[in-house]
Amino acid sequence: MEIDLRKKCNSSSTETAAKLKLYSYFRSSCAWRVRIALEYKGLPYDVIPIQLMRKEQFQSDFVKLNPMAQVPALIVEEKVTLLQSLAIIEYLDDVYPNVPLLPKDPLLRAKVREISELIASGIQPLQNLRTLHKHSDDPNEKLRWAQFWIHNGLQALEKTLTECSGVYCVGNDITMADCCLVPQVANAYRFKVDTSGFPVIARIEKMLSEEPAFQRAHASNQPDCPPELYSKL
Repeated sequence: MEIDLRKKCNSSSTETAAKLKLYSYFRSSCAWRVRIALEYKGLPYDVIPIQLMRKEQFQSDFVKLNPMAQVPALIVEEKVTLLQSLAIIEYLDDVYPNVPLLPKDPLLRAKVREISELIASGIQPLQNLRTLHKHSDDPNEKLRWAQFWIHNGLQALEKTLTECSGVYCVGNDITMADCCLVPQVANAYRFKVDTSGFPVIARIEKMLSEEPAFQRAHASNQPDCPPELYSKL
């Protein structure tokens, strides 16, 4: 039986924000991207923390929401669950276009998606918890693995941004690509990656770190961030 998702979420509009609930983990770069988008668009939402280190993502109630047992999961009007950070951000941009995160120009739009995918598909999965645990039980080997793939990805990202960036990742407007950049740079810092060779990335990240929406979405400002980690994020 075909389900019309539009009918299930028919209260969503560009004028009235739908009721949004975000399952998140403070340090998850995927959830972090979505928090940035929500904050930048000024959309109210409730956060439900999922403690990945305590394996809460594998509890049966959450797996019913997300069979991949991952964050984020965005619940719209208590009716529809949206998964995968880039799909969620594009949905938010379609439904609430007044503060856009994707350019109208097709080439610029494609470039934003290219950079977003470079990070979300090309870097982040190779240094997430599941990959690290599968790769090795040795903490030092996990660190070397994460450092290699993050540095490798940032090299490609730096070259790409050198060709297309303005003030931000693509031109002079904040886009979905910037939502992806900030959490990935935070991961680079967390894994002690040498970022001295990436001046374009550093410049853009510094600009974005001064934006109030990015500050509100920061891992250190989340309700599930342990107090002892505030100064380390």
